[in-house]
Amino acid sequence: MASVRRRSGVGRVAIGAATVRRATGTGLALAVVGLCLTASSAAAPTSGPISFAPHAGSLALSNWAGYIAGGSSTEFTTASADWTVATVTCLANRDLFAPWVGIDGYGDSTVEQTGVATSCASGAPESEAWYEMFPKRPVYLKEPVSTGDAIAGSVSYSPVVEKFTITIADVTQGWTFTVSKKLKKAQRASAEAVIESPVGAYPRIPGVTFTNVLFNGEALSTFDPVVSKSGNPVTYAPGTITGGTSFTIAST
Repeated sequence: MASVRRRSGVGRVAIGAATVRRATGTGLALAVVGLCLTASSAAAPTSGPISFAPHAGSLALSNWAGYIAGGSSTEFTTASADWTVATVTCLANRDLFAPWVGIDGYGDSTVEQTGVATSCASGAPESEAWYEMFPKRPVYLKEPVSTGDAIAGSVSYSPVVEKFTITIADVTQGWTFTVSKKLKKAQRASAEAVIESPVGAYPRIPGVTFTNVLFNGEALSTFDPVVSKSGNPVTYAPGTITGGTSFTIAST
């Protein structure tokens, strides 16, 4: 996982094949703006970028909290979920966490993912959308994200062009970002909807609720997903899946 960059004094690089769309009406009626969205590779406060990485440790004592659907190689082609940017309380400047949805990372060495990270590096919570094709570094977007915003994220794979398409939308702010990338070593053997603190330092979070969680277009519950709890001792854990596609992660 990567830490959130500060909003001033940071150089930006262009993302290839990326577009941003803005809403022109209600809901997600979005029109394409014909330009590349710029973004930045985030720099951590002390030691450089930190990746949102594959699953570490046991399911009971890991850096992920949420649900993981495991399967065979090439099984997963899509993963999508919605959530709301949580209100958090910073406990220390190193606090950092992100809800995200993605493919891979559970038992293999890549992750194709997108989410919103909230960092306390500046002393107050700041949130930014990002995507990552681990082991490459994450890319942060310049589009606005605020507490309480409704977020929709998805990762899909096309065997025809052998590319992943990553999309994240801030429904509240009215923008959508999409990028397509290749990752040859990806096995597509798992899918996830989780929160993560790669530095093991969560701010205080009242809870994060994922809704409309679909893997391969099917409800989360149909995959008999495994539970992942974060922290040592355990700090956050997911609750029961409701309606087949929704659950809330809360402190234990």
